[in-house]
Amino acid sequence: MSTDYIVRATAADCQLRIFASTSAGLVERGRQIHNTSPVATAALGRLLTAAGMMGSMMKGDNDILTLQIQCSGPIGGLTVTSDSKANVKGYVKQPMVILPPNDKGKLDVAGAVGPGFLNVIRDIGMKEPYNGQTHLVSGEIAEDLTYYFATSEQVPSSVGLGVLLGRDNHVKQAGGFIIQVMPFAEEPVIAKVEETIAQIHSVTDLQEQGMTPEDMIHHLMGDLPVEILDRIPVNYHCDCSRERVSRAVASVGKKDLQEMIEAGETIEVNCHFCGSHYYFTPDELKEFLK
Repeated sequence: MSTDYIVRATAADCQLRIFASTSAGLVERGRQIHNTSPVATAALGRLLTAAGMMGSMMKGDNDILTLQIQCSGPIGGLTVTSDSKANVKGYVKQPMVILPPNDKGKLDVAGAVGPGFLNVIRDIGMKEPYNGQTHLVSGEIAEDLTYYFATSEQVPSSVGLGVLLGRDNHVKQAGGFIIQVMPFAEEPVIAKVEETIAQIHSVTDLQEQGMTPEDMIHHLMGDLPVEILDRIPVNYHCDCSRERVSRAVASVGKKDLQEMIEAGETIEVNCHFCGSHYYFTPDELKEFLK
């Protein structure tokens, strides 16, 4: 049973809205599914954590958020999705990427990601999904999302994300926060929060001190009044099924289906997100042709 959850809160009479998450189980599940190297675990874990919090910002039951990093670093790219109930899944293109630590002795996520772009796609049931793209400012992911919120959504925000691995490369701590400044926020309130954030070394440091997401919010807000709105469980959840994969295979086009049938072999389709295998015989492919 996962104990991961997200807390949504406001502070200073709704001048700030805050999301804080604990996500070690979510990130460990991702690590197990994809057998990621330590640096890939850190990169994927940060993005999974962020997607859960950003997914929980959406209103509709069928809304889907996708965070996609297209990059030229050795990790090759990452894709993560979340629904509004913080059911999250994701994958990295090169899960086994190995890099030496950075100059601070930490996992070199920025080096693994390299230059590139962040795409944020919100499918909220409109004709076309909303798509915002910004270039990566650091490849550290939290800074890239901070930049995205400011430029693409015009919401001044501060994003903190962290993944801490134990000696055996299992995920020991993972979590994050997103603080957003509302348009009517007063300057002293903003200054106060900026001062606190500047003193924070890392999210996982706070967790190592035993802080829950609620504690983290109170710590970040100092003596500003906080109102906790709700707690949302966050889980690694893939909704792939044989039926959905069948529809995808059936949609490849008659010519390709015909070639697969003529090859006379059972085809295998794997889910990027959870590693499930689906098999289809030539006879089943013939049914798709109909």
